[in-house]
Amino acid sequence: MKIVLLGSLAESLANFRGPLIREMVQRDYEVVATAPDAPEGIAEAVGALGARFEQVAFSRTGMNPIADFGGMFRLLRFLRQEKPDGLIAYTAKPVIYGTLAARLSGVKRVGALVTGLGFAFTEGSGTKRRVARIFAWLLYRIMLRRASCVIFQNEDDRALFMQLKLIGQKQTSGIVNGSGVDLAQFQRTALPEEPVFLMIGRLLGDKGVREYATAAAALLRQVPGARALLVGWRDTSPDAVSAEELETWQSNGIEYLGRLADVRPALAAASVVVLPSYREGTPRSVLEGMAMGRAIITTDAPGCRNTVAHGINGFKVPPRNAQALEMAMLTLARDARLRSTMGAASCEMAERLFEAGAVAKATLDSFGF
Repeated sequence: MKIVLLGSLAESLANFRGPLIREMVQRDYEVVATAPDAPEGIAEAVGALGARFEQVAFSRTGMNPIADFGGMFRLLRFLRQEKPDGLIAYTAKPVIYGTLAARLSGVKRVGALVTGLGFAFTEGSGTKRRVARIFAWLLYRIMLRRASCVIFQNEDDRALFMQLKLIGQKQTSGIVNGSGVDLAQFQRTALPEEPVFLMIGRLLGDKGVREYATAAAALLRQVPGARALLVGWRDTSPDAVSAEELETWQSNGIEYLGRLADVRPALAAASVVVLPSYREGTPRSVLEGMAMGRAIITTDAPGCRNTVAHGINGFKVPPRNAQALEMAMLTLARDARLRSTMGAASCEMAERLFEAGAVAKATLDSFGF
């Protein structure tokens, strides 16, 4: 059996979907991993997992219908050449256009993995968001009905899609615990003595990065010796932070580490992982922090809330609330013992619920591959 795995960010094929690829290879499937704009080394990384990488050009972001149609046509041509038995697509555009291209090319089984709802479905105002929401609703409604199975990473997302009638009441769907985390790669390490906070993610407003910057700046003024780290990159999304904002945050004491190919050194240097996102599928950066034994501060929002037992392995705060985030950070900054006990609880929770191999098996079983 040949399966095409289609994503929008080439690096994620090895970094996030590596366990899924390995599980498919172990089941003796021929795996072709596909994404646009591949940087150097992706083909080798995918090849090391036992799969083959092929680049197909399409627009990862933006709402240009001409560019999107061109990308869908290239996907259609690619699938007709490969003739796979099945396709698994994840993230918005691969799910939408990959599903249509797969059906038009005669692919027998099409799995859609909804890893998060992104800009269009996150609460907020503005013309760009309203337009994106309308287009996303329309396209999801048309395309997802053509999927053999739709898998979500939390129950909130599935409930919303059913409420909006984006998937049918009788359509096959399921829930998996995110993408999981590789416990062999992300192992528990000793905590630094000082309170060091870390946020990892694209520099988007919907990730809560502005709330983190505000809360972290206030914390640094109150707690001598505390540090606040930020890892990520400025995206092309309409919601991306500006270069001027980033410079201001750095002048306030936040240490910007840029985009890292390997986040483990940053996690090892931190004692608390923070993600004040407005909505996620299941946040990978949080799972990695949990596996390495870090206390977690995140929001009581879809996807995020599934990673924290409040008061046990971290704290949940309301989204869009920098003051509540600051108070949670202050609590952990002033209590080294609490950072340690919560970090241990995070590690246990990661091992029990989010081990990548188990999640990969559950994903393939849910899709029926």
